[in-house]
Amino acid sequence: MQANAAGLGIFGGWRTRRGTGGWPLFAFAVAMLVSIPVLVIVGTVFVPTGEIWSHLAATVLPRYIANSVWLMVGVGIGTLAIGVGTGWLVTMYRFPGRAVFEWALLLPFAVPAYVLAYTYTGLLEFAGPFQTALREFFGWTSRAEYWFPEIRSIGGAIWMMTFVLYPYVYLLSRAAFLEQSVCVLEVSRTLGCTRWRSFRQVALPLARPGIVAGLSFALIETLADFGTVQFFAVDTFTTGIFRTWIGLGEPMAAAQLGAVLMIFVFLVVAAERATRGKGRVHHTSTRYRGLPEFPLRGMMSFGAQLVCFAPVFFGFLLPGAALAVWSVETWDTMVDAAFFGYALNSFTLAATTAAIAVAVALVMAYGLRLAPTRLMRSATRVASMGYAIPGAVIAVGVLIAYTAVDHAVDSWMQALFGVSTGLLFTGTLAGIVFAYLVRFLAVSFNTTEAGLAKITPSMDAAARTLGRKPGAVLRQVHAPLMWGSVLTAAMLVFVDVMKELPATLLLRPFNFDTLAIRAYQLASDERLTDASSAALAVVLVGVVPVMMLSVAIARSRAGHADDAR
Repeated sequence: MQANAAGLGIFGGWRTRRGTGGWPLFAFAVAMLVSIPVLVIVGTVFVPTGEIWSHLAATVLPRYIANSVWLMVGVGIGTLAIGVGTGWLVTMYRFPGRAVFEWALLLPFAVPAYVLAYTYTGLLEFAGPFQTALREFFGWTSRAEYWFPEIRSIGGAIWMMTFVLYPYVYLLSRAAFLEQSVCVLEVSRTLGCTRWRSFRQVALPLARPGIVAGLSFALIETLADFGTVQFFAVDTFTTGIFRTWIGLGEPMAAAQLGAVLMIFVFLVVAAERATRGKGRVHHTSTRYRGLPEFPLRGMMSFGAQLVCFAPVFFGFLLPGAALAVWSVETWDTMVDAAFFGYALNSFTLAATTAAIAVAVALVMAYGLRLAPTRLMRSATRVASMGYAIPGAVIAVGVLIAYTAVDHAVDSWMQALFGVSTGLLFTGTLAGIVFAYLVRFLAVSFNTTEAGLAKITPSMDAAARTLGRKPGAVLRQVHAPLMWGSVLTAAMLVFVDVMKELPATLLLRPFNFDTLAIRAYQLASDERLTDASSAALAVVLVGVVPVMMLSVAIARSRAGHADDAR
């Protein structure tokens, strides 16, 4: 009896909750479907690959590990310093331009790291405008007469990723600082703490969960990057996956490299969870009022402005201006019918994935609301884990899994009807849209779930007493109330798909290119100025959600002025 009761506690939640329809079952089915690529990658660990894996382990694997570790260390230090420092300045101090920096510091979020890499290479390479101006000014005639740092290096890759990934830390650290009670900070000052000690010993520990979460996102994106490290010739797991799959023709060995990369990613996630769980910090006061916003004057004010301006300038303004100038110069030759075809392909993929991701996330979130059992929670966690897995790994899992499905269906149709179906999944848009769904479902689910949580359960009960079924309640009651969250989720997925490069490279159908692919191809051919139009289009698409995020953060603090009114 006890065993049966335990079993019902895990699996029987669906049967014990009447009126839930098939929502929980659907959510569980979705979780299993989107977890297939991950399970395939994990399963390849046990598949023998002959001598190829031994060769990789003896030759390139140590370099992949070393470069990945160096990238994580460098980007981690850079994003922490910029994100936490600027987040504290714009939250706690008042200086000229602070209101602009509050949202401007998020602008580099709109720039993919590989676009920044292409732009700075065009600006800083030997034939670029910067070194050319130096040679003309000092009268140098060759590279032997002066030293200039090599942009295409692991150091260059660290700088590129730092400038575009620090907004993760800035975003969450500033949100954490805004949520802090001013009373706690005032108490620390009455106990003799200077502003620096108050920040280091009080504010920073209180904000640590948010800071660590932002850092973990930045490190996961660092491990997932392909365009930057490939262009800078820095060997990492993502470049190794492409080289092993396409160059050596060894899909299983590529999948095993993906499994090792997944271990790195899950170590980052586990470290974030462990850090969050070792110690807990709580606000003991419910008094929230405007933060003190200490005024800065003179050199202190200028220093704060400079600290906040530098990442915006190097992460957005300078590369954006360069892309705009190059786009004008190459407009006649590069912005043609083919360009608009790439834009249409990008829009089609992004819009289709966004619509499907939001629909699936809405059903999953509503299923969890109806039946919040352990099984349902586990199912939604599994379905949402794709965002922590690099696009290259997901693409390899999709290719292996659905190539087998394509071959099985083709063999079955030929045996029964003598008709070849070809590649139904991996050779069409279905495969790439599915990979995007696995990769970005977490974005839409988290946003949709947050919007649904704001609706009081009494509205469900009222609708059900009027005879509405769960589907009708979701469609007629919840959807109109959370329309803003639904649109936000769709926009975030749309932008992420527009920027995604490695999964698109591996899974796109023949003769089907996107703006991201076009920029990558032109930059790989050293046609950096020609790549500017496609790169600039990708950047501009990402600006709108960045602005929305800034507004949402500014209004997130308890006791905000708008709320007070």
